[in-house]
Amino acid sequence: MVMEVNLISKEKLSKMGSMEKIRMILDSVKEGKIVVLETGLTPEEEAKLIEVTMLEIDHQNFVGIELESYPQKEKSFLSRILGKRQGRMTIIGPANKLKTLEKREDLIRALIT
Repeated sequence: MVMEVNLISKEKLSKMGSMEKIRMILDSVKEGKIVVLETGLTPEEEAKLIEVTMLEIDHQNFVGIELESYPQKEKSFLSRILGKRQGRMTIIGPANKLKTLEKREDLIRALIT
């Protein structure tokens, strides 16, 4: 079986608005692709992605997403003051094709079927 994986750079993500990112991710996953984001999503963007996904679930064609991110590293003093919270690398795919086997601070092991 062949599986397409889209690796999205930090630069491309920084040029996109939140809803644009969510739509791009969801459209790719609905096509059966795995999406890997270099910098991940903010907690608010992850919540919105899950919310939009729940609205679009169709048990015949789209069963949902599997989403895993590396745990957030300790924030620097400056990022705490500015309130900036950016996720680390994130992998997102169709729930029926991507299964997380293990997640640690520096490792995500996943099975793509």
